[in-house]
Amino acid sequence: MADHISRVDEELRRVVQSDEPFLTEVAGHLIDAGGKRVRPALTITASLATTTDPGPPSQDAIRGGVAVELVHQGSLYHDDVIDGADTRRTVESVNSRFGNLEAILAGDYLLARASEIAADLGTEVAALLAGTIARLCEGQVREIGSAFHVDRTESSYLESIAGKTAVLLATAARIGGIVADLSRPEVEALTSFGHHYGMAFQIVDDVLDLVATDGQLGKPAGNDLCEGVYTLPVIRALEGPAGGELRSMLGGAIDPATRDRVLEIVRGDESIATSMATAIEFTGAAGNALDVFPPTPAVSTLRQTCNLLLSRVDAVSGV
Repeated sequence: MADHISRVDEELRRVVQSDEPFLTEVAGHLIDAGGKRVRPALTITASLATTTDPGPPSQDAIRGGVAVELVHQGSLYHDDVIDGADTRRTVESVNSRFGNLEAILAGDYLLARASEIAADLGTEVAALLAGTIARLCEGQVREIGSAFHVDRTESSYLESIAGKTAVLLATAARIGGIVADLSRPEVEALTSFGHHYGMAFQIVDDVLDLVATDGQLGKPAGNDLCEGVYTLPVIRALEGPAGGELRSMLGGAIDPATRDRVLEIVRGDESIATSMATAIEFTGAAGNALDVFPPTPAVSTLRQTCNLLLSRVDAVSGV
C-alpha cells in the first residue's frame, strides 16, 4: 500500500499546482504535512475487492482516491477557519499561517480540483462527489447548530457524523467500486462498508479527543469540549451519575481548569466504554457488508482495517 499512497501523494502535488505560486503553496500545505491517507487507501483497496491476485491499482483508482482526499483536505481548511484552530497534523494550520481568507479560498480551490478529477472519471462519479460535498456541509451545519447544547441527543450526534465524516468514507469506497466496474450489488456493499466504517471512525476519533494526550493527538486534548461539540461519550456521561456536575460546567465557554475537570469525569465514566461498544457495532456492520465478496486480499485488508481502528483507543487508554 505504501507504493500506492506514494502515487497518490505524487498526483496530489501535481493537481494542486496553480499559475499563482502563492495559491500552490497554500493548497499544498497539508499535503506536505503528511497524514494517513485513509480515504484514498479505501478507494484503492475497494477497487481491488474482487481481485484474487491484485497488481498495481489502475490510474482511475489513484485519481479517484486523490479526488476524495482533496475534498477531505478542503473541508479541513474550512473546518480550521470555523474552529479557529492553530495546528493541524502537528504543524501550523493553514488559517494560522496564511490567514482565514487565504484558507477559505485554498479550500475552495481544492474542492474545485476534486470536481475536475471526478468529471474526468465520469458523470456518475461527478454527481456522487458533488452530492457528497453537499452532505458534508449539511453535517457540519448540524454540528454548529448543536454547539454548547447540553441536551444534544444521540440521534442528533449520529446524524451529524453521518454527514460530516461517514459520507466521504462511503463515497471513497463507492468510487473504488465504480472505477473497477464492479456489479451494482458489490458497489452497494462497498458503500455500506464505507458508511459503517466511517461512523466507527468518527466515534473512535471523538473518544480519542477525550482520553488521549496532547502529544498523542498532535493537537490539544478536549478541544471538542472547548468548541462546544458534545460527542457521544459526553452525551452519555451527561445522563450518568455525574451528569449534574457536568451540566453545571458545560453549556458555554470553559477555561482550561474546567476542561480538565470535565475530562477527568468523562474518563472515569462508563460512557467511554459504551461508546467504544457502539463503535464495535458499526465495525461489525461494516464487516458484514463485505460478506458478498470472496476472501480476496483486498477484502481481508478492509476487515483488518476495522480491527486497527479499534486498536487506536487501546493504544492510548487500555479501554
